[in-house]
Order: sequence, then C-alpha cells, then structure tokens
Amino acid sequence: MNFIDTKDNGLVAVEDLYVKDLAQKYGTPLYVYSKAQLVEHLRAYNEASGNVEHLVCYAVKANSNLAILQLMASLGTGFDIVSGGELARVIEAGGDPRKVVYSGVAKSVNEIEYALSQNILCFNVESPAELERINQIALDKGVKAPISIRVNPDVDAGTHPYISTGLKNNKFGVPVNTAFELYKHALTLDGIQIKGIDCHIGSQLTTLNPFVDALDRILNLVDRLADAGVKLEHIDIGGGLGVVYNDETPPSVSDYLKVVTQKLAGRGLKLICEPGRSMVANAGILVTRCEYLKQGEVCNFCIVDAAMNDMIRPSLYSAWMRIEEADHSLDREVAKYNVVGPICETGDFLGKDRVLKVASGDFLVMHGAGAYGFAMSSNYNSRPRSAEIMVDGSVSHIIRDRESVEDLWRHEHKIN
Repeated sequence: MNFIDTKDNGLVAVEDLYVKDLAQKYGTPLYVYSKAQLVEHLRAYNEASGNVEHLVCYAVKANSNLAILQLMASLGTGFDIVSGGELARVIEAGGDPRKVVYSGVAKSVNEIEYALSQNILCFNVESPAELERINQIALDKGVKAPISIRVNPDVDAGTHPYISTGLKNNKFGVPVNTAFELYKHALTLDGIQIKGIDCHIGSQLTTLNPFVDALDRILNLVDRLADAGVKLEHIDIGGGLGVVYNDETPPSVSDYLKVVTQKLAGRGLKLICEPGRSMVANAGILVTRCEYLKQGEVCNFCIVDAAMNDMIRPSLYSAWMRIEEADHSLDREVAKYNVVGPICETGDFLGKDRVLKVASGDFLVMHGAGAYGFAMSSNYNSRPRSAEIMVDGSVSHIIRDRESVEDLWRHEHKIN
C-alpha cells in the first residue's frame, strides 16, 4: 500500500495532507515522512518471517531521526548500528540495547566499552584485530562480549560499487575462506561468547540471485562450524533489499524472506535481518521550490532551493530519483529540465532531463528520499539543514527544526 501518492485533483499527498500545504506551512527544502508507510514496511518484514524466530534490526544509518527510531522501538524493532553515536540515539529514542547489533569496521575502544556497558545483543566483528580488541576489553571488564563474525562471501551484488560490500576488494568483513579458523580461534578467547554469523553483501539489490548465492556459502560455513563444535544461535542476513526509484523490479519482502526461511528450515537458528533503505526510502520525500527557470544553449535549468547538501545521492552515486510537480493541476508549459540547486558545484543536481510543468514559485517533490537523504546532508556552502516532519493521518509533527543561520557556527569559536 502506498501512502504517498497523487490524488484525483492532481495534488500530491502524504497520507491525508497535501504536500503543497505542508510546504507553505513549514517552508522548503523540507523532508516529509509517512508514519503509516513506515509501519507498513515493518509489518511486511515481520509477516514474511512467518513462524521463524526472528528480529528485525532497523539500519539506523539510513535515517537516524529520533522520531523514526522512537516509532521503530515502540513496535518492538531492534537496531543495526555502526557507531557509538547511533547507539546513543537508539537509547535516547527508547530503543532496547539488548536488541542492538553493532556493525562497522573501525569500532574504537571507547565505543566498544560503551556498547558492552549497555549490554548490546551482539558485535558483528569485521576483522581479527577487532576480535582481539573486543576480547581484551571484555577481559578487563570481567565480562564476555557477545559476537558474530561478519563473513564476506565474495559475491557480486551487481549494484553501484560504492554500496557493494561483499567482494574481496571491499573493506567489510572476514573472507569466507578464513572465517572458519577465526571462529575456532574465538572459541579459545575467554572474553568472547560466540552468538552467531553475519553477512551483508551490499545495498539496493534488485535480484534474489546474489542473496541466494551468499546465503548458500554462509550456510556451508555454518555446517562446517557445527561439525567443529562451534554452535551458533543466530544468522544475520544483513539488509540491502532494493526499492523502486525508477523502473527497478526488486523482489518483494515476502519473496525474499520466503527463500531465506526455506533455507533455514530445521536449523534452529534465529533469523536477524537489517533493513534500512527498504524500510524508509519510499516512506519519505524531499519537497523543494522552484526559484528560477533558466534557458541554456544545450539544456534548460529548473533551479530549486534544495541542493546537494540536502540530498547528495544523485551527485554521489548518480542516483536517479523521481521528481514530479506537487500540483499537477496548474497550467504550465511542458519542458525538459535539469533540476539543479544553489551549490557552487557543477555536480549539484537533483535530476537531469526531467519533463516537468513548472514555473517559478512552484513546489516539486523528490520521491524515495527517506533513506540516505537527511542522514547524509551537510552545511556545505554554509546552508542551514532542512526541517523534517512526520505525517500521521491528517496531523503533521515537526521532528527536526529547520536550522538557523546562527546554528551554522554554534560550535565554532573566534580567537580574541
């Protein structure tokens, strides 16, 4: 079910509220999220897991707003984190640290100590050196650290190289051909408690084949470990399920987890998954206002008030994200535009070659903006970051204030 769509009157709405009205009320650029869409996406994961014992651990990095984390926590969700700051956010939002898995290749001493003190569910260990560090810290504290090893299966996810994580040349995880010996070594460490195994091969995956290939390789390793006396409690299959931005045809959550649960049948392993993009991307939009229309020699420009500091994905990944008018009923001339922002970089664009009916002052909607949108925003060109709101039926809640100009230098100091 889609809670962000265009009504019969031509106005784009988030649940029961028109985007045009929200833009006029809160200003632009503006991130808008649908509570109902977030709940629907989580429901899909829980239902598709069937009777298999499971835990959905939302990937905080996709969108870390406290209100979104609070909603997830209230629905019993766990969390996948990659920093101590994300763990602090989860706790501040009311999340249960005992449902937290900690990924990331560069966990510091302070971060490990903090996570241990909060009794997190599991560290996803990404290197032998990290395993030794966690063991020593746990020994110093007189505790056992719960760990799984993130295994890199060397599977090509067929996605953008910047969001691929499962190949030999990626920095993530332990190679599948050396993970067995590392598990055996972990058995000898007094500060370590082996809990499971973890694998994540990349993001925005649109076919099941890489998932299946990786899972088969991981399960082969699980069988070898069992024969060697290494008993695992859970298998963490990571995240990465793709979403529709343009004409992609990713597997449904139900098709994806049907394959997974079938392969796990009879193994007695708890299933952990770490969805991020598929939970929040299409539950959010970025609203921007057209400032100027400019006719160039080879293309036309629709210059808007949102920029690469607000949404960097098109510039960073050449990501294609759908852009449409917030009000399709307006009488405007149809033309093709490059939709660009105010940043002084040629790479500052939201979309190229877009056919739009737009005039100065009109609002545009960028879809699929709920994941890696505000979370990756910055103050480049000394631009205050945008406001974020959540829509719940016919009510809107501001969940992050728009930054002021004074916020730009709030943590800076002049020298007297």
